[in-house]
Amino acid sequence: MGFKLQSTCKENQSQVPKGYFPVYVGEKHKTRYVVPLSLLEHPLFQSLLRKSEEEFGFKHPMGGVTITCPEDDFINITSRLLISSS
Repeated sequence: MGFKLQSTCKENQSQVPKGYFPVYVGEKHKTRYVVPLSLLEHPLFQSLLRKSEEEFGFKHPMGGVTITCPEDDFINITSRLLISSS
């Protein structure tokens, strides 16, 4: 697949490529990532979303989904999922 998970720059926050969605990740400071919609099919990613929703809800003042977990954990999980789907 060749996709590398990266945070997005503040000046490009309104731009989301087709087939992707924004996610805000972090426990205190939130970093915005744009991830492929295909991640929504993976049970591990769904579990991460459910846990975050149950504990904190999804609302974020900038819009998008908020996942309150350590950023390193998010990168590790999503990178493994992206590699396994390529």
